[in-house]
Amino acid sequence: MKSGQPKGHMIKEIQKGSIAMELDIQPGDRLLAINGKEIEDIFDYQYYVESEYIEVLIEKPDGEQWLLEVDKEEDEDLGILFENGLMDDYRSCHNQCIFCFIDQMPKGMRETLYFKDDDSRLSFLQGNYVTLTNMSDHDLDRIIQYHLSPINISFQTMNPQLRCKMLHNRFAGEALKKVDRLYQAGITMNGQIVLCKGINDGEELAFSIRKLTEYIPVLESVSVVPVGLSKYREGLYPLEPFTPEDAAEVLNLIHGFQEEIYARHGIHFIHASDEWYITAGRELPPEEVYDGYIQLENGVGMLRLLLNEFQEGLKEQKRREIGKNAYAGEVSMATGKIAYPYILKMAKELMALYPLLKIHVYEITNYFFGELITVSGLLTGQDIMAQLEGKALGERLLLPENVLRSGEEVFLDDVTVSQMENALQVKIDIVKSSGYDFIDAVLGERKDTEQP
Repeated sequence: MKSGQPKGHMIKEIQKGSIAMELDIQPGDRLLAINGKEIEDIFDYQYYVESEYIEVLIEKPDGEQWLLEVDKEEDEDLGILFENGLMDDYRSCHNQCIFCFIDQMPKGMRETLYFKDDDSRLSFLQGNYVTLTNMSDHDLDRIIQYHLSPINISFQTMNPQLRCKMLHNRFAGEALKKVDRLYQAGITMNGQIVLCKGINDGEELAFSIRKLTEYIPVLESVSVVPVGLSKYREGLYPLEPFTPEDAAEVLNLIHGFQEEIYARHGIHFIHASDEWYITAGRELPPEEVYDGYIQLENGVGMLRLLLNEFQEGLKEQKRREIGKNAYAGEVSMATGKIAYPYILKMAKELMALYPLLKIHVYEITNYFFGELITVSGLLTGQDIMAQLEGKALGERLLLPENVLRSGEEVFLDDVTVSQMENALQVKIDIVKSSGYDFIDAVLGERKDTEQP
């Protein structure tokens, strides 16, 4: 506990039907200790609440302290949400990576968008990737002690000198030794390599993959993603975009390693993100190559999963033997350049099944960050509105959920959904990222329950 701060951790919310609700723990109370141990942060909390019997010390707003004895199922949570999700200050990144996208953002956006996190606790909680340069020995000891996993690591390269250069941190190469400790302790890891042309590609990439295979099976997967280059790079390290020929070379190298690794370990291990296939003009791999979509959040297999789910959903529509005229109407959808050809193909197949259905699909160019940024998750409200103005939008405009801030109806540039509806004079539906939801949204049969 830092000096000057009140003791314990402020409780923000109690989940309905939870153990905490039964014990009359309230928002505004403070958690002081579990089993007599002061709780430093979420690492400690998650570890101690796993036990079947715990003693929880709570302090009420008036200063009264309650010691509560809890018998519960192993791993059953108390149902407490804290004011600070980490139960501690967020740790910012001290690297100055040559590929950092936050450094490529224009001025004047909301302050939270400029925060660089490199917090190992966010890797455990939210799947964020960390460089290990900001992970203290104390954190490493606790990860091993509590056996917290998985930990997601931004490797970039296994060449220590090159890693120092890429992260602009003289300790970045030394930090790779922490991987050895995690491996020896059996802490599950996943990895990422942000590929920069002429820097960590080619032979350097081959070297990194060979070194990383030494950590299989504790290191379960590694994704290779191309560096994102916005138009705001004045004064930054000179980086070039990958050409179709470059992308083909990257894929050839990765596919060669996949064959070799699969023969030895039964997993493909090293994965290319979807952008490489689109840039190279190649077909996406079949589902089995993605090892259960283990790197989905890094854009690895996202389009293959979308297409497969859509085809399954389309088969279900056909099995239901719904009349061709059952669905009529006109809707529109907008997406980024990378997904546009696939969304258009899906729309055409759905229209072929229901001839009275009209779907307009629009590709949105990212003028805000620059035309090299092609993913829908970095589209802004202003770009979408400007490029859809005067277009046929039908009764509803469908947008992918990743254009919004998580849990909110606000775009990256603070444009709200209601503002866009007023500007374009159309009802907007936000669609989840599955092929099943695509069909449901277009047909107006969206479900509140999760699809398989």
